[in-house]
Amino acid sequence: MAPMAQPTTFATPASPSVALCEGGLNGYNTLAMGKKQKVLIIVGPTSSGKSALAVELARKFSGEVISADSRQVYRGLNIGTGKITKREMKGVPHYLLDVASPKKPFSAHDYVTHATRAIGNIVCRGKLPIIAGGTGLYIDALTGRIAFPDVPPNPALRAGLEKKSAAELFAILEKRDPQRAKTMNSPSERNNKVRLIRALEITYVIGRVPKSGGLRNPHDALWIGIAPPLKELEKKITIRLSARISRGLIGEAKRLHTSGLSYKRMEELGLEYRALARLLRGKITRAQMIEELNRAIRKYAKRQMVYWKRNMDIVWFEKPTDRNIEGVIQNWLKN
Repeated sequence: MAPMAQPTTFATPASPSVALCEGGLNGYNTLAMGKKQKVLIIVGPTSSGKSALAVELARKFSGEVISADSRQVYRGLNIGTGKITKREMKGVPHYLLDVASPKKPFSAHDYVTHATRAIGNIVCRGKLPIIAGGTGLYIDALTGRIAFPDVPPNPALRAGLEKKSAAELFAILEKRDPQRAKTMNSPSERNNKVRLIRALEITYVIGRVPKSGGLRNPHDALWIGIAPPLKELEKKITIRLSARISRGLIGEAKRLHTSGLSYKRMEELGLEYRALARLLRGKITRAQMIEELNRAIRKYAKRQMVYWKRNMDIVWFEKPTDRNIEGVIQNWLKN
């Protein structure tokens, strides 16, 4: 594993107009050509090799990568999130890394806004946008599979809801929006007060969180999924976690807290950071943290696969090194 370096972050200017994009483009469909913009999407569970595959495909097909990870958007969350290093990027520009403070939530609507601008930037320079990540909510919102209204924060409402426990918030959501509550099918989601409060905030404005499906996809998207066999994936998760601990995962958490990230907020960030917050407060031992994290990350990977398997547009491969992937992409680009 390459030494950790600060990932390159590229600006995301406003979406370009058709006139701005005319000329200087390659053969990919663009707004200037009167067709939907082609966007390559790479999904799969954690540790499946999505990031490395995105880099290789970007080098092969003149593309640039937009990360779709709900925690890699935050500055300082490098080792814990497995954020790609500058060396691993191999010169390929990456977007949506380190664009927000971990002290404040970054919503799906925020992601769509930033990613749409990034796509415009990439297209105007004649490159292929490649979206890679495991946060299904982000990608589905970007591609129109689910709608997230731009409901502004309500400080007074949030202050009142913040006083309630996660269990109380979930019970309220079940009454106000049963359909949304059903989508929170894991303990980590039901205990995520930030997400629960945001869901309730939306219900107080429009009555419910919009359902998935039935929306127009603004892109000509090719979905590539990587799904290693379960035993192989679990082994990769264990190896990857061990490597991150060796590279200074615990030290990273200490630095984040010293810089002002509260343990409460650290727990809200989930998985590694939830366990690290408990470790640093003496609630669990290092050995317990490793055991709990291995179990939690494996469960998370399984939930990711359940989520993605509902999308029938995804073309699945077991290995990111499968050469058939390039053939599928080449055929798609010709149309």
